[in-house]
Amino acid sequence: MTFNDWPWRHWREVRGDAQAIRLGDETLSWRELCARIDTLAAGFREQNVQPDQAVMLRASNHPDTLLVWLALWQCGARVLHVNPQLPGALVDVLIPQLSLQHTYCPEGEKLTPVLNALSLRQAEGQWAEPWQPERLASLTLTSGSTGLPKAAVHTFAAHLASAKGVLSLMPFGPEDDWLLSLPLFHVSGQGIIWRWLLAGARLTVREKQPLAQALQGCTHASLVPTQLWRLLADDTPVDLQAVLLGGAAIPVELTTRALQRGIQTWCGYGLTEFASTVCAKPADGAPDVGYALPGREVRIVNGEVWLRAESMAAGYWRNGALVPLVNEEGWFATRDRGVLTDGRLSIAGRMDNLFFCGGEGVQPEEVERVIVAHPHVQQVFIVPLEDKEFGQRPVAVVECESGVNTGALADWVKGKLARFQQPVHWLILPDSLKTGGIKISRKSLGDWVFQTLRAQ
Repeated sequence: MTFNDWPWRHWREVRGDAQAIRLGDETLSWRELCARIDTLAAGFREQNVQPDQAVMLRASNHPDTLLVWLALWQCGARVLHVNPQLPGALVDVLIPQLSLQHTYCPEGEKLTPVLNALSLRQAEGQWAEPWQPERLASLTLTSGSTGLPKAAVHTFAAHLASAKGVLSLMPFGPEDDWLLSLPLFHVSGQGIIWRWLLAGARLTVREKQPLAQALQGCTHASLVPTQLWRLLADDTPVDLQAVLLGGAAIPVELTTRALQRGIQTWCGYGLTEFASTVCAKPADGAPDVGYALPGREVRIVNGEVWLRAESMAAGYWRNGALVPLVNEEGWFATRDRGVLTDGRLSIAGRMDNLFFCGGEGVQPEEVERVIVAHPHVQQVFIVPLEDKEFGQRPVAVVECESGVNTGALADWVKGKLARFQQPVHWLILPDSLKTGGIKISRKSLGDWVFQTLRAQ
């Protein structure tokens, strides 16, 4: 699909009266959606939003938030969406580096005097910059496991290339409906928007509510394994047919249960820098993450995964300029350890996460894959704990079904993990570390483990 105008305007011309989006309980056609976007874009223009300026959004998923994204794009602006829970002090540090001019947050708070606070104001007429696929569309913060997070910058063309690759594997047509089930400050949430726009299908955006309730009328969703576990534990009927999984190891028990409920699952491997999914496959229980999707290339260099793709970010934004992602050979070195076998990629884990116990290397992700195969474990994280004798020893932080005895988990892994891989402590994941994003910070986990064990 090649667009000669903004995608929503393209579908207005092709399928103007077809349902485009459900905003809460309100359903809009493509024609009605475009009219809504036009008035908001005109309102932003009146507030002096100029082409190629950057706007920071600090908002949770909400019908208005999605409309703000589309209207700002139509103004030619690029959007940085930050997690509402991101500390204000960190935001203040990032603002000067990211060349921001405006901010929007639904509470009406002005985050900093140096930014112009935008309001959700409608104006007569319309405002639309010409559609330019190579225009910079978004800035997305990386997880920032070390130091400050970086802001990966994608063009509209890169986002569309990402969507095209996923939809080459996972059917999604005009009669389908994808729930905006992941936060828009994460690239996986943005990926849902672009699959919807590429397919001309329907999107559902709802305020916070139980997942089973939010999914009513939806055929597709992007979920992390914990969300799917909880959905399957709920007996509420859903119309869901297809799920794209990510964010953690995918247990066979989970995908089997989903299939029994008539839900087909896909899993894969993606990065912020590549506008979401790079490799994917129908979930089959094998430990690999599938083949490279169309428009992506993968190679292994000294055990490290290198990538390049049409969906790759134009660079990192820093102090008014794009900083290239690629190395001297034109590839992005991911710092992920991996193996290619007949074109299928397997990810061993982050090179940065490797630690040593008694001289033996422990890759947390390898241990996590074994533990999460337990039928009552929903997710698990292995954290290194400093030890005078062994250097570091593994601690397991688990989320599991209520009533599960962690002592039984320790017995269960004895025949499945080497002695140096077996956790010396088992802790239950606290709600305080579930921040509402997709990923849980390993650094935060490590700090919590240290404090918890010291207090015992």
